[in-house]
Amino acid sequence: MSDPKMTNLDIRCAELGRALATISGVEEKIINNALTVLEEQGPYAMFLYLKARHNNVASGISAESLKFLQLIFNARLNNVQDVLEATKKLADSLDDLLFARDLLRTALSYARYHLKANGDKTR
Repeated sequence: MSDPKMTNLDIRCAELGRALATISGVEEKIINNALTVLEEQGPYAMFLYLKARHNNVASGISAESLKFLQLIFNARLNNVQDVLEATKKLADSLDDLLFARDLLRTALSYARYHLKANGDKTR
């Protein structure tokens, strides 16, 4: 991929959203619930919620999100292998944590739209 500093982040969020929507077992309700947790408690809580309540899709969502966060915050997350560790590392800077939350919010919104466009009837 191109240099993340020179990339359109909205397109990257849309790509992540599309990837999340194609994970087997992901439903609009799961995305909506994850989005609610993200907005109320933040990224760490969202990934923890997914692992606790939707373990069948949590690993796929976490893996795609980790790749995305590593692309955006490259040097800070180079050696991180777990999305929970990545969010803890991003929490060292409030600006980075809030920026990551905003990007994930956008990506989850795109995932919801992709699911709707593909006819997800499990609301």
